[in-house]
Amino acid sequence: MQLINFSKTMIMRREVQRFAELTTDETSDLWLTAQKVGKKLESYHKASSLTFAIQDGPQAGQTVPHVHIHIIPRKSGDFEKNDEIYDALDVKEKEMKQSLDLDKERKDRNIEEMAEEAHEYRKLF
Repeated sequence: MQLINFSKTMIMRREVQRFAELTTDETSDLWLTAQKVGKKLESYHKASSLTFAIQDGPQAGQTVPHVHIHIIPRKSGDFEKNDEIYDALDVKEKEMKQSLDLDKERKDRNIEEMAEEAHEYRKLF
């Protein structure tokens, strides 16, 4: 377990593989953090809605073996049918599973792109 500083608040960080392994306090903290982050991302991306997704276990499409929430800003018309987002997530997860070596850094984006995104999001908090 390690301490990390998130938005001027010290929080405990404990990696677990499955959602059911979280304590009640960790579950509450996870969703409260997702709510806060989602609100900022929705505003930043000028979106009108959010999709929150957890792939809990390998058969659910989880390719990175720790609990995390995907927070996806949504806009009108981004998919013809709203639920198509789940098909798109499934396709992306399958692509990642085929190409992702968990001992190596992901190749989806280069470090400069990820650093720029992190820099922009850091301003939100």
